[in-house]
Amino acid sequence: MIKTKPDDYQTHLFHDGSYFRSYEIFGSKIITNEAGHVGVAFTVWAPQAVRVSVVGDFNHWNGLENVMEKINTEGIWHLFVPGINEGACYKYEILTRSGSLLLKADPYANYAEVRPQTASVVYQLDGYQWQDSKWRREQKEKDWKKQPLNVYELHVGSWKKKDIVSKSQKYDESDVDTLYNYRELADELIPYLSEHKFTHVEVMPLIEYPYDRSWGYQGVGYFSATSRYGTPHDLMYFIDKCHQAGIGVIMDWVPGHFCKDAHGLHLFDGEPTYEYSHFPVRENADWGTANFDVGRKEVQCFLISSVLYWLDYFHIDGFRMDAIANMLYWNPGDVWQRNDQAIAFLQRLNNAIHENYPEALTFAEDSTDYTGVTTAPEWGGLGFDYKWSMGWMNDVLEYIETHPNERKYCHHNMTFSMAYAHAEYYILPLSHDEVVHGKKSLLNKMPGDYWQKFAGLRLLYGYMYAHPGKKLLFMGGEFGQFDEWKDMEQLDWMVRDYDLHSKMNIFTKDLFALYKRSKPFWQGDYQNQGFSWIDADNSEQSIFSFIRRAEDADDYLVIICNFTAQTHHNYEIGVPAHDRYREILNSDAEIYGGSGQTNGTNYLPVHQEARHNQPCHVTLTIPPLGVSVLRPVRKRKDAEGIVD
Repeated sequence: MIKTKPDDYQTHLFHDGSYFRSYEIFGSKIITNEAGHVGVAFTVWAPQAVRVSVVGDFNHWNGLENVMEKINTEGIWHLFVPGINEGACYKYEILTRSGSLLLKADPYANYAEVRPQTASVVYQLDGYQWQDSKWRREQKEKDWKKQPLNVYELHVGSWKKKDIVSKSQKYDESDVDTLYNYRELADELIPYLSEHKFTHVEVMPLIEYPYDRSWGYQGVGYFSATSRYGTPHDLMYFIDKCHQAGIGVIMDWVPGHFCKDAHGLHLFDGEPTYEYSHFPVRENADWGTANFDVGRKEVQCFLISSVLYWLDYFHIDGFRMDAIANMLYWNPGDVWQRNDQAIAFLQRLNNAIHENYPEALTFAEDSTDYTGVTTAPEWGGLGFDYKWSMGWMNDVLEYIETHPNERKYCHHNMTFSMAYAHAEYYILPLSHDEVVHGKKSLLNKMPGDYWQKFAGLRLLYGYMYAHPGKKLLFMGGEFGQFDEWKDMEQLDWMVRDYDLHSKMNIFTKDLFALYKRSKPFWQGDYQNQGFSWIDADNSEQSIFSFIRRAEDADDYLVIICNFTAQTHHNYEIGVPAHDRYREILNSDAEIYGGSGQTNGTNYLPVHQEARHNQPCHVTLTIPPLGVSVLRPVRKRKDAEGIVD
């Protein structure tokens, strides 16, 4: 006999907060019942509802035709409707205790109509043939903390558009003709990511959401891949192809709040269900959203089941979790304080992810000074694998937007990060948030003339990729998009035809390739010996020099950054004892659009006099607004100018 509805044990676990794959019983399931009839089993949680009906195109949206059975006192409703097939559109009609009728999308739906339509759609998830077993096997053996991690942040809808010659670059709420679907995106994006040596792509939220300009951060369908870009199987194809190309996929995911659109989770059965009941913390006025009641057991099951769903069915490699600060602290009365139930939930969430998928990565976007974000829950931490270093990002951008002649007065902005670099497992983010809403693009943040802007951006990237911590760059930054991000248009791909943009892209590809193959840049990210200053105090000239080391102490690189437009010849830099060094990257090289103040391909002899607390020194040219990377010469091919 085929079971059509949840049993008592499953519902007990759900209400107890322990059913972390609650998507197995909720939502719409195509089944064959005990009588041999094919149809769809619908199950929904609406604890305060007086009546719940399934309505759809199969019953003319008549709420009196398919009334659901309330199968327990805690408010789970169920109904099997024979004769319904994949593709049927439906909602739940809910009669509230106040007497009003609501039409709600299914919180556990796997698919939805293309916006602006809002109905849920019956969809069969099974059937996609995955071909990523090699990737998944390798991930189980990999420690990303000792690997290069270079993430490309992507907004699918505005990375690239179709037919823009014959259409406007802009699109309205119902226009999907200009958008790449998931399969088309795979064909276009994956070779680009591989060419630029990105290890992962972080996709801005792909759960179903109503309003394009929320970018997915105000969602309604936590189990539904947005239909803007195709079907769930299309998204599986995209992820599968990424994995086959050796690229991980991180999903942006929002655990704290959701949109208030009428068909969504907000006041789902007419009263607080998924949100807090206490009004001062129920809604987020700044964002116009409702806050999840993460202390409620059923909501915990809903959210934890969501992340496991994406891991189980879509082979997602990890989650960047948005707005963690909004969860850690709240104001339930007259004073801001820690939200202990949110802290307990985040610990439970990360434990569930890592117990089921130890290889999955979790990233916290947290702007607070909360300690232990990346510490294991059993040691009192939140359990994330990485924390976005918002302090590093804010300090560096404040410094970089300061005129070079004035940077000596905020020199500490660039050195302060090393005071806490090992407090958490950090990732250095230059994300979409920094290049939108009037903040300017990274290129246009740079002070100075046209040439100096490009030089400054190359320098910023060089400093970033040499600094301890994993990396994240928002799309367009790799070729120096001049305008800030225009979320309703595609990236300004045409600027790559201009000389300095083209050369900027050459530089970023060379920098990313150097980062990926150089152990000193990532193997010691979270170890004391992985970084040491050579000279952190030259504020007058705004020159910073430091050493990055791999686990093998003899495998190291020397990095010199000059944040002024002054060229320095015969500049002495202290270095560890070695016979000679070679410059393996100089952002001022003419091939990158620089002025050519490089140290050539010849080796730099070592002088035995001590400098900067180092036993020896080299004399070299320091390029204007430039970064130089030196490597000790060990092999004959290094001495002959052949770089690995």
